[in-house]
Amino acid sequence: MNLTRKRWRTLIACCFINLCLGSIYVWSVFAASMAEFLSTRNGVALTTADLAIVYTIANSVGPITMITGGSFNDKFGPKKVILTGGLMVGIGMIASGFATSVGALIVTYGLIFGLGLGMTYGTAVSTCMKFFPDKRGLIGGITTAIYGLGSVILPPIVTEIVAVTDAAAAFKIVGVAFLIIICGCSFFMEQCPADFVPDGWTPPAVAAGNKAENKNWKEMLKTPVFYVMLLLFTCGAFSGMMVISQASAVAANMVGMTAIMASTAVSVLAVFNAAGRILAGLLSDRIGRINTLSVASVLGIIGLLLLYMTGQGGYATFYIGIAGIGLSFGSFMGVYPGFTADQFGAKNNSVNYGIMFIGLAGAGYFGPSAMRKIYMAEETYHGAFLVACAFAAAGLALTFVYRFFAKKKA
Repeated sequence: MNLTRKRWRTLIACCFINLCLGSIYVWSVFAASMAEFLSTRNGVALTTADLAIVYTIANSVGPITMITGGSFNDKFGPKKVILTGGLMVGIGMIASGFATSVGALIVTYGLIFGLGLGMTYGTAVSTCMKFFPDKRGLIGGITTAIYGLGSVILPPIVTEIVAVTDAAAAFKIVGVAFLIIICGCSFFMEQCPADFVPDGWTPPAVAAGNKAENKNWKEMLKTPVFYVMLLLFTCGAFSGMMVISQASAVAANMVGMTAIMASTAVSVLAVFNAAGRILAGLLSDRIGRINTLSVASVLGIIGLLLLYMTGQGGYATFYIGIAGIGLSFGSFMGVYPGFTADQFGAKNNSVNYGIMFIGLAGAGYFGPSAMRKIYMAEETYHGAFLVACAFAAAGLALTFVYRFFAKKKA
């Protein structure tokens, strides 16, 4: 089969893989039931807050295997790497169904599942990036959007399984399903040739008479623009990671929504998050990555200011605010795989993007932590929105710093 056609099969396999990996966003569904299960079993009262460390670790360890998995991907190809990562994801979830303590969950879900997720996600996205040099923004948007859509599609399914059985059984059932799907899809992942050019497309750099420069991770770390991009990723993703972590609580405590309305708000945030990934990816192919990220930063600032102005009963400002934050966060997630490949070359993007992903991990740690600490100190979320607004404004400023370095390089 022609590689230009075969790449679409690779993209479809990647989408199924990323849909399974998006299950990390379903943690809150597992956590509530698992806290009750462990409390009953061990005779010690536990809440979802006591299990939050499990989710934090699962989110934080991903860059480790994104980097190592990227290196293995370059050496052994995506089939073997995704097969290994899929086994870790499935086994981690299945083992979580046998966990009898928070410590055990940290090992099974936080470490095994989290490391497997990072390895699989990074390899799948980077492989698609290499196959679609003509549509990097759009493909980055699609692959990351499917990952984000896991937070919309999977919660009702997992909720039903938990209701019929319990959290422990749900972990086992979902783990088996994901193991089969991810490992099965791994056999449809192809290694992209280094010199691959889709039929009918001429690389812009080649057309201009310049050879595109591929930097390895060591060379990338020596460039000032890498650190600008890393900080921009952290600042741009800060508000999204912060709000996603407490969206339901914000809707209930700050706006006065019922549990059902709060869950709807979470879905709205997830939909705009996914939409932002695709729309921004497509837009970035037309107006450029950094211009798209500038727009995303402005959307984030507007969304955060609207949330800051929201009070009890302020449904309209709340929904518009979380929509803006969802679009902003989704834009950064959708644009950055292609942005990294554009800047440092597609050849080593598996490793390079894994390192760049540390910026997101930083936002994933500091964003939710800041929100939690501010709420504990002030008993309101409003101060957290101002802090996030400052980060978004810093991100906007960094887009101009990036332009300075890009112009200097040119």
